[in-house]
Amino acid sequence: MANFPVFNRALLALDCPACGGSCDLSQPRSVCPSCGRPLVARYDLAAIAAQTPREALGRFGTDLWRYRAVLPFAPEFAVVRLGEGGTPLLPLARLAERLEVAELWMKEESPNPTQSFKARGLVMAVNGALAWGRKGIALPSAGNAGSAAAAYAAAAGIPCRIAVPDDTPEAFLLEQRAFGAEVRTVRGTISDAGKLIAEWAPSPEWWNVATFKEPFRLEGKKTLGYEIAEQMGWSLPDVILYPTGGGTGLVGMWRAFREMFELGWLDAATTRMPRLVAVQVAGCAPIVRAFESGEERATMWEGAVTLASGLRVPGPFADSLILEAVRGSGGTAVAVSEHDMLDAMLEISAEEGVFACPEGAATLAALRQLRTSGEVKPGERAVIYDTGSGLKYPEAWRAALARRAGVESAT
Repeated sequence: MANFPVFNRALLALDCPACGGSCDLSQPRSVCPSCGRPLVARYDLAAIAAQTPREALGRFGTDLWRYRAVLPFAPEFAVVRLGEGGTPLLPLARLAERLEVAELWMKEESPNPTQSFKARGLVMAVNGALAWGRKGIALPSAGNAGSAAAAYAAAAGIPCRIAVPDDTPEAFLLEQRAFGAEVRTVRGTISDAGKLIAEWAPSPEWWNVATFKEPFRLEGKKTLGYEIAEQMGWSLPDVILYPTGGGTGLVGMWRAFREMFELGWLDAATTRMPRLVAVQVAGCAPIVRAFESGEERATMWEGAVTLASGLRVPGPFADSLILEAVRGSGGTAVAVSEHDMLDAMLEISAEEGVFACPEGAATLAALRQLRTSGEVKPGERAVIYDTGSGLKYPEAWRAALARRAGVESAT
């Protein structure tokens, strides 16, 4: 450890929601040592509220580090950063009119480093590795997380090993290798890539920064919630639809909104918690199945298939936390068809000028389903996501354009 504070003085402990255990920060912490489930950060929010009113955030910049008061690292700790966060919340006026909702907004995450929302979490994970003196990082990835990890590892000057499914779009592999990462492919899904990482990059030499396998990726993703609240004038939408693979962002927003109410940054008398919707695809929907059957844990999804590589997560490690966030917010879980997702990619791009990724387009398809069912009402305000650049998904875009051409030729 350095001879100056490394961690935020208001960061009290890392807690395990599953078994109630708690860990201090005196040594590297990955998962709960008692039960092996995810750890989450606990802050002294009363102290933060006293020291950092929300009006003071402007002096901390425009990227996600403006929320440093509720992030893990001390001001004295020189964090590695690449300009992550501070992404736009775009009004989608034409689509709002078409779907007959009061307001529709898109959180556009492609301006992040490596063009995806994964930068938010991986910047925290890599800085956590540095804070604990780890010499190298490793993770399984479906694409974007590996690219973000590789970029921050390069910026930090530490090695990075990544395992990806062998059908991962080539753009991700090129990007990861360009940043100097060692990359191996494996037949199967991200779950199979995780097994390879366990053998190829074992602890303690390699620090595993996979989703929820360390505590700080969640802290980076929660800044999505802080940004949405601030960008909407410290109010919240009625419903947020989030593409859910590993679920870090969905759980992070759930935690962020609760923190903001406790900090007094949101007025509980006038503002309600948004309903959080976990969006998956019909070819890989373990959270939707668990939600609909009333289960607290999700079972492994066999034969996962989708062009949205970020949604092909057959066994999310934080399944119980995802389901808690959905149910606790009064939300729901929705699976969309592959065809509806592809059609939504074209619709977002042609109607609103955003070259959407398939995972983001799935949220528009899900919103249309919920409007049809009446679960989202005409007077409500909704936020959907574009989690990354469509440029990294040539196969999905070829499929979407071929589908449109087929429809046009048939008519």
